[in-house]
Amino acid sequence: MKPTPLILRAMRQPERCVGLDGGDWDLLLRQAGAAHLLAGLAAMLAERQLLEQVPRRPRAHLLWAQALAERHAQAVQWEVREIARALDGLGLPLILLKGAAYALAGLPNGRGRLFSDIDILVPKENLDEVEAALMLHGWVAQHHDAYDQRYYREWMHELPPMQHARRQSFIDVHHAILPPTAAARPDPALLRAAAPPLPGRPGLRTLAPLDLVLHSATHLFYDSELSHGLRDLVDIHRLLLQYGAEAGFYPRLAERAARLQLQRPLFYALRYSARLLHTPVPAYLREAGAAAAPGRWRLALMDALFHRALLPRHASCDDRLGGAARFLLYVRGNWLRMPPLLLARHLLHKALLSPRAEAAADPA
Repeated sequence: MKPTPLILRAMRQPERCVGLDGGDWDLLLRQAGAAHLLAGLAAMLAERQLLEQVPRRPRAHLLWAQALAERHAQAVQWEVREIARALDGLGLPLILLKGAAYALAGLPNGRGRLFSDIDILVPKENLDEVEAALMLHGWVAQHHDAYDQRYYREWMHELPPMQHARRQSFIDVHHAILPPTAAARPDPALLRAAAPPLPGRPGLRTLAPLDLVLHSATHLFYDSELSHGLRDLVDIHRLLLQYGAEAGFYPRLAERAARLQLQRPLFYALRYSARLLHTPVPAYLREAGAAAAPGRWRLALMDALFHRALLPRHASCDDRLGGAARFLLYVRGNWLRMPPLLLARHLLHKALLSPRAEAAADPA
């Protein structure tokens, strides 16, 4: 059995990084980079005023990542203002999701977190006018294939991704947090109704703390691509550290998960956050969550898959079953979001028809 990856030990107890030697620092930085957590590690060390105790060469890498994250945060602030300006005339609250929400709310897991697009949540009945307003301000859809357009607009919980023609920034417009074809149907109206305004930012909202945790858990454990898996698990870990100390938080979290039909992703989130990152989840909640657990053999399989796929894609963290684990979870993620016939059709199209269409469109 391989030793515990350094990146896990660093995320659990950042203060232990200070005593690492040069070789361990080199490996830790490589693992953190593969997990998209280099700037996050720098932020966690800076929070504890430990950066100056890091040896010179690894500190230079961390300071570079920190500077990049600061530039990224400034760009996000600007981009959110532009999105708000584009949608200002619609009279809709602008609800930020995931990375943009963490960043603008000033949450600890938003410090040093890099992300490629800004996600927003709007009512389904307003999708057309939101899309039109964004197009008038320079955003254009990136998927022009007729099948992809139908896939997003009929079967998914979001519009096709949009990119700004000049700034090249991306935005994902969601009307729900799971596709309508998924078995679980969390009511987006409940999420919108509970979303609090961001202090000092008129018109901007984020999900409520309970829903921030549940959305992060749902996004991770319904996903088919786990290239950012550990980063997303660290999000859950830090959200639980942030809010878990509040009286009654965990019982309310369990109740909210039941109301939104999200008990299973919450079960996985608490299980793997506690196992991999040592998140202090109350024992009674782990026992109560057993009702949402899969059967014994399926859970053993999920443990074998997620314990591999949630680690960084780095040779020091991988084993000979890592690729198979990621592939099986890719199939599982699509299975959870689509019924069998639709899934078979989708996979067939993406495997055979889409590459042919792309080749025909670009002979070079």
